[in-house]
Amino acid sequence: MTYCVAMRLSDGLVFASDSRTNAGVDHIATFKKLHVFRHDSERVLVVQCAGNLATTQSIISLLNSRVDAQEGPNLLQVTSMYDAAMLIGATVREVIHRDSQSQQSGSTADFSCSLILGGQISGETPRLFHIYPEGNFIEATHDTPYFQIGESKYGKPIIDRVLTEDTPLEQAMCCALISIDSTLRSNLSVGLPLDVMIYRADSFDISEQQRITENDPYFITIRKAWAEGLLHTFRQLPPFPARG
Repeated sequence: MTYCVAMRLSDGLVFASDSRTNAGVDHIATFKKLHVFRHDSERVLVVQCAGNLATTQSIISLLNSRVDAQEGPNLLQVTSMYDAAMLIGATVREVIHRDSQSQQSGSTADFSCSLILGGQISGETPRLFHIYPEGNFIEATHDTPYFQIGESKYGKPIIDRVLTEDTPLEQAMCCALISIDSTLRSNLSVGLPLDVMIYRADSFDISEQQRITENDPYFITIRKAWAEGLLHTFRQLPPFPARG
């Protein structure tokens, strides 16, 4: 299983992804789920993936190969983030259709996947999209400035409580990491290390990427502080009043 979250804020974008693909006792594997496409000081596109690993790897491979070959429409040629979302959606449909057609009749294999696309192309503000297995997509708005894919339910409450479009980027990253920590505590199919990135609007800079492991001092600090803070607050709540 996977958990990825991305946030579109006034100052830019925040991305965080786990890297576990299977939590079976004998089949724990790590694969990067955050992929970056950049061209000079003109565009930065970030793709996060959840779902069937073979499907998502094929999608990313096709996107990369078409950029390298400079053939047809590709992510370094599209003129808007909307067009980039359209292109990725078409690639999702292409891969799922191809792999579904190759299956024997009666197969129950699930080739579906979900992706998040975020970034900026010169002339636009940063934008964020959620791309569905059918290839269609929605865009983040002022009212809903974030998307999650994969195992999202455990990490959603903290985001809904604290995140707004005006949240500073560093604070938003802290929120994203707490969201992932909540998921790690409740679902073993999501696991470290984490791949994270902050993108500052109009910078076209991808240097603020890092991989967070279980020994990361900052992650250890906020996990501990959040757990202790929740417990302290809970203990300060008034007890349930006796009836009768």
